[in-house]
Amino acid sequence: MVWKQTRSSHMHVLGIDFGTSNTVAVLRSADGRVRPLLFDGAPILPSAVYYNSDGRMLVGRDAERNARMDPARFEPNPKRRIDDGSVFLGTSEIPVPQVIAYVLQQVALEAQRQAGQMPSQVRLTHPARWGERRRSILIDAARLAGLPAPQLIPEPVAAASYFTSVLGTAVPPGRSLAIYDLGGGTFDATVVRRTQTGFEVLAEEGVGDVGGLDFDHGIVEHLGKTYGASHPDDWKRLLSPADDRDRRYRRMLYEDVRGAKETLSRTASADIHLPALEVDAHLTRAEFEEIARPPLERTVDCLSRAIAAARLNPNDLVGIFLVGGSSRIPMISQLIHSKVGVPPQTFEQPETVVVEGAVRASTGPSPDQQQSAPPLGQTSGGPVSPSAHMSGPRAPVQAPQMLPPQTQMAQQQMQPQAPMVQQQQQQQPGNRSTMQEPAVLVTGAAVVILFVIFFVLLAAIL
Repeated sequence: MVWKQTRSSHMHVLGIDFGTSNTVAVLRSADGRVRPLLFDGAPILPSAVYYNSDGRMLVGRDAERNARMDPARFEPNPKRRIDDGSVFLGTSEIPVPQVIAYVLQQVALEAQRQAGQMPSQVRLTHPARWGERRRSILIDAARLAGLPAPQLIPEPVAAASYFTSVLGTAVPPGRSLAIYDLGGGTFDATVVRRTQTGFEVLAEEGVGDVGGLDFDHGIVEHLGKTYGASHPDDWKRLLSPADDRDRRYRRMLYEDVRGAKETLSRTASADIHLPALEVDAHLTRAEFEEIARPPLERTVDCLSRAIAAARLNPNDLVGIFLVGGSSRIPMISQLIHSKVGVPPQTFEQPETVVVEGAVRASTGPSPDQQQSAPPLGQTSGGPVSPSAHMSGPRAPVQAPQMLPPQTQMAQQQMQPQAPMVQQQQQQQPGNRSTMQEPAVLVTGAAVVILFVIFFVLLAAIL
């Protein structure tokens, strides 16, 4: 399928990149401006959920803050559970689409608050290798969250749209580029080619068990080689918690490990606190790179396979672009340059590249131009009404209610557009203004003929 690219739109578009560890979203206003949604003042919303004992579902940083109270009610990475059918939070079993819906509902609430009403169009990104069943779950989650029927866009296509629309990268029709996408849970390598109307996917490869979470586990295993020997009982309880206290300690350990990993992208060393052991472990960037090298080499090999599957040489590409939060690891650029032979291009905010590109990629007629079903299995009412301009006065916002998991979320009722009466009247073939002109022409011709006859008779008499 070829995905078209557009630079402007007369309607507001909400783009959502639902990620393994974090979710990011942006709004594109009617004048083409794009701005990120902020959650607690930050452009990144943790994808975590926490089912509180009072029946409320907490999302994002609120979920992370409460995770230490009862880790059994906490799910940090719902996207990794997409094939599980349901998730146990505490003693409640909740369907996976509904768990994802709570995260998307938080995005919908913030978008509604900033725009004054629900955006008319929603773009949801997904890994290029996701099949129909996973995409259907994502659509169901959007419906449960009260969002308009979403248009699904493969992440590499969205990323390619970002490079050309935002950065002005010269990608003439017929030229190709490669996307190296390393997120929290998966890795995808994709080669896309520019067409006259947009982009098409030439080849895609992936590694399902390499992501930021796997680097976290690698660090914990590395620490266990030292502290598991010196504190065997405490370390065993830390890895296999037996009660709520141990589970809180385990959660605290992984939070510190993730923070240290991110710090090592900027500095040469970081400290990690080991709860229960009351020890601060020291980790250097060289030690982390030794941990991360084997899985990162697998990703670079995967990238090479994708380029070969597209029947291209690395030098044929316009460029190799790094996206995804985990692509910040400095070692990645070094490995790609040495193994593939092309230095990749990096970005200051690789987490937002995909979602910003999504709101610039057109998947077909907009809902006010044509009432059409979304890509997979979703049904809706009438066409979606366009929202008011973002810079105008804000209408009162009614927040979507966070319902307990036992209660089904209500679907958003989408109102059909009012008919454009004046425009239709102007286009009617029987309109009076269009029928008067022939009558005037006929009357004028008759007068001319009478004058001619008069002068002919007068000449004959004389």
